[in-house]
Amino acid sequence: MNTLKSILKESISQMGLVENLSLQYICLVLSTAFLCGILLYIVYKFFYQGAVYSENFGLLILMTTLTVAFIIMTISSNIVLSLGMVGALSIVRFRAAVKDPLDVGFLFLGIAAGLTAGAGLFFIAFLGTVVICFIFVCMRWIGRGRTSYLLVADYEKSAEEKVAALICQSKGRLKSKAGDGSRVELTCVLHKNPEQTLSEILKVEGVGKATLIAYTGDAQY
Repeated sequence: MNTLKSILKESISQMGLVENLSLQYICLVLSTAFLCGILLYIVYKFFYQGAVYSENFGLLILMTTLTVAFIIMTISSNIVLSLGMVGALSIVRFRAAVKDPLDVGFLFLGIAAGLTAGAGLFFIAFLGTVVICFIFVCMRWIGRGRTSYLLVADYEKSAEEKVAALICQSKGRLKSKAGDGSRVELTCVLHKNPEQTLSEILKVEGVGKATLIAYTGDAQY
């Protein structure tokens, strides 16, 4: 039995499956993961367009990058420990709902950066994070002038023609319309001169109230 154990240990050592991690290597892995994570944190924070920015989620991106790098570094250094860690991680369940699909993308990017840094591919981890963040920022700047506006108006039936004409001038698209015979509640999307259209609609006789909401995709702000 002891002979079998000795053979297994010797085989694992010869295959390089058990390595001693130096302090310099550990610091290099965690430093690379931290740089990637802090870059993701900054980009996410300054280019977030949702309703309410969550500082906790920004910190989660940074912590996820560091934690994944730490796990991968440990697994790659010891195959025996990696088997136990895989079993332990398999029982973890995450049930927190993600409100914005873009948050999932940032979380996956943090995981990818942590995986690459933990595997020792430091240049690829940093370069990949920088390039993807650069593309994201460029796409944000390109789409800045394409914000749509949601108009919700409540008015009397007699003002419907004037309101419809103003919405048509703003290239509005009807989303919903409800009425009780005397009053009408309308919801539409405006793409052109939304603030001017709102002020003109409020001047129409018979209009009770009108609200303008700016939104991008599923997130309102």
